[in-house]
Amino acid sequence: MASTLLAVDFGSTWLRAWGLARGTASFPTADGPSAAPLVRRGRLVDPSGCTAALRRLRNRLGPAAESRPLVVACRPVLATPGDEQTMREVLTAALDPRRVLFIDTVRAAAIGSGAAAGDLLIADIGAQVTEVGLLSDGHLVTARRANLGTGDLTPDVTVHVLAAVAARLVREVYQQPDHRPAALAALARGMVLVGDGAARPELTVALARALRIGVHPAATPYTAALTGAGLAAMAAARHPVPS
Repeated sequence: MASTLLAVDFGSTWLRAWGLARGTASFPTADGPSAAPLVRRGRLVDPSGCTAALRRLRNRLGPAAESRPLVVACRPVLATPGDEQTMREVLTAALDPRRVLFIDTVRAAAIGSGAAAGDLLIADIGAQVTEVGLLSDGHLVTARRANLGTGDLTPDVTVHVLAAVAARLVREVYQQPDHRPAALAALARGMVLVGDGAARPELTVALARALRIGVHPAATPYTAALTGAGLAAMAAARHPVPS
């Protein structure tokens, strides 16, 4: 099993890959203000560039990544079928996998943070996308997404503006009648925060004030989703789907 598992996270700033017993490797998806990005607002806008970058990461992970792996890739919530198909094509071209599975980024981050049990609200505030998910025992119940992140911060778009957007997404989640009991239980527990936003104390404070709940930054906010995808890959390898 050690030679056949990979996890991939296509971030707006970094593309990260993990291989069991091989650690992690990363490649910038936005290298300087003048370079064309590989990923924009959670979408792979340069598939050929993403394929080349992912091949480099595979090579960095060493010979263990060369055989046809089982791949679990993080997928932004509310990704379109076209978005997912592009990701699948890139993963197939770069890694020649025997199997590709997708996991919603917020679910992967909850697993990677060790907080997936019970009812949970989790927010992933990245460089270009903010995602909020409601989970129940590790399963995604509902989610919301906004194309705004820490990379958009300016004198006009402050941390308070970004916190207000994230808070609006949370309110949209718990205002759904079918999900309100789980959402209220999760709110009483507080919200887990991952992504670049979790590394900004001023944003954590602003979000806590906007929602009037506890907001708990993950211990490893940048790699929580990748860790969760890796754990999902190990679980999938232990319980393969019959052919």
